[in-house]
Amino acid sequence: MSATIPELPLLTLSDDEVQLLTALRSDLLNQRFNLELLDAYFNGEQVVRDLGISIPPQLRGLHTVIGWPRIGVEALEQRLDLEAFRWADGSDPSALREIAEANDWFDEASLAHLDALTYGREYVVAGSGEGDDPPLITFESPLDMTVFWDARLRMVRSALRESQGDRMDFGLAPDDRLATLYLPDQTVFAVEVDGGWEVIDRDIHNLGMPPVLRMANRQRTADRIGKSEITPEVMSITDAACRRLMGIEVQAEFFGAPQRYILGASESAFQDAEGNAKSAWETYIGRVLALERDEDGAVPTVGAFAAHDPSGMTKIIDLYARIMSSQLSVPPHMLGYTSDNPASADAIRSAEGALVKKAERRIRRFSATHRDAMRLALWFRDGEPPPKEQRIECVWRNPATPTIAAQTDAAVKMVQSGILPADGDVVLEMAGLSEDQRRRVASERRRSAASASGGQLMDRLAALGEAQALPSTAEVTGGDDGLGQQ
Repeated sequence: MSATIPELPLLTLSDDEVQLLTALRSDLLNQRFNLELLDAYFNGEQVVRDLGISIPPQLRGLHTVIGWPRIGVEALEQRLDLEAFRWADGSDPSALREIAEANDWFDEASLAHLDALTYGREYVVAGSGEGDDPPLITFESPLDMTVFWDARLRMVRSALRESQGDRMDFGLAPDDRLATLYLPDQTVFAVEVDGGWEVIDRDIHNLGMPPVLRMANRQRTADRIGKSEITPEVMSITDAACRRLMGIEVQAEFFGAPQRYILGASESAFQDAEGNAKSAWETYIGRVLALERDEDGAVPTVGAFAAHDPSGMTKIIDLYARIMSSQLSVPPHMLGYTSDNPASADAIRSAEGALVKKAERRIRRFSATHRDAMRLALWFRDGEPPPKEQRIECVWRNPATPTIAAQTDAAVKMVQSGILPADGDVVLEMAGLSEDQRRRVASERRRSAASASGGQLMDRLAALGEAQALPSTAEVTGGDDGLGQQ
């Protein structure tokens, strides 16, 4: 009898896993073109379509760039500064701080926000640390990762990340393609070999969910994937402005030097001493003004056409800047548009109102992802999720641009009215101090309090010593009746 040897699940993918990996990989490849197009507009590398009317073939290779999409995205991202994590009940946040610092969370978060605003989404992955190290949190680009989303539960059902030779612990060569398949009960690492996939490791975590979260931008109920801040309108206006800049470049080539005309000159005026015709450039810069009279004694007429005025093109570009300002919700001066009268401080703050409100909405959306990622990290560290009633809060810097004086004045008025205690952390936060600065202030307050307590103790000891050193009244008078001789 022949015995059937079962396949080792550690070395091969099951049929369901192969189908799931193939479907996820197909979705990743289908999305990549649109993502790379958004990336090209962010980097100013998009190919502007030429209408083929006003651009001569010799200048088809000329490329003009306007960085308005990048300016709009970065203007919003620069107002999303994640500073700290803390427990909502005021418990000691040292464990949260340890995980955040070990993963360089706050610097990596700025990169994640930038990708989410550019591509419309970003992914956060949690995993176990090496040995006794804190849990590992990484932010992954949608160019390399995709997920299948459960709309009812609002969570990831499965995910795939593709990379090329970035796991040295697996002994991969730089050209090896690694696929990481995230499942509810395990994470599978497989390398592509001869058109197939060979499993090199399985991390059995039994979480009941993939340790993957999606940070989506501009979600809608019918579209939970997210949309980029670089919308089709932004792309269209960017292309139009680039074509106007190209037109200015072409006109500079054709009309940069005034076009002259000569009437009534003989043919010899355009020939050298040997009778050969001069080139156009030699004719233009040569002694064309030293012309001889003709046989009738008339002097040739020399004149110049009016030079081209590019102000018409620049006005159109200013119009595009104002339209782009409304699309990106940024003040026009950020896009290079300025009026004759400089804007006042109140006008600038009013123009930034839409950008500040947009930043506040992104803070609310992205905070949920950061909180869930921290809970996953604690889950990996402790082996069980933290209690639901123990909420985690994200501390963000104020996305608006108030002055230090205005913030301090508001904090002082809160204290004077008795709403907030003068030595509380909320007052420091309202005054605009960062998380690190607030910790330093708290430390300095403790040192000052300890110094003051020590000073009071020394004063009491000194007073007690003086009291013990003073003689009694009987000793001074020489008797109990106070009438003795001195």
